[in-house]
Amino acid sequence: MPRQPIFAGLVVDESDRPAGTATVGDEPCYVVDDAGFLRHIPSEQVDRQVLELMRKQISGNEELLSKEAAKMLGTDDIFSTAMLQNQLKNIEQQFETLLQMGIPEESRAYMGMAGFKVVINVHGEVVRLDQPSAADKDGDGEE
Repeated sequence: MPRQPIFAGLVVDESDRPAGTATVGDEPCYVVDDAGFLRHIPSEQVDRQVLELMRKQISGNEELLSKEAAKMLGTDDIFSTAMLQNQLKNIEQQFETLLQMGIPEESRAYMGMAGFKVVINVHGEVVRLDQPSAADKDGDGEE
């Protein structure tokens, strides 16, 4: 069980209001205001949905993603690329570790500044996942 919601500070409700966080017993939760009633949604329920959406986006693109990641890291040799590709193919294991360890606060802040946002409804279902997109060929980011 995670110690804190993984995407704390990055989750909003359908009205774009930030979801708070709280702990009920020993279970971390996102808190959504439902017309004055504060709904406490187990964070693992939301976090797993987000991670599954990410897994689906990665699936089938491991080779391209590993090459680009290696270039970004400045280690685009075949061994680094192969290691990254293997990590991406076994992403479920990485997600389990992430559920236990969480994302550092600085990284979450950067994700938020880059445009990452999770939109949930009052039942804790992920309605939309906003992610930064790559700039188009003109470099203006408009698609």
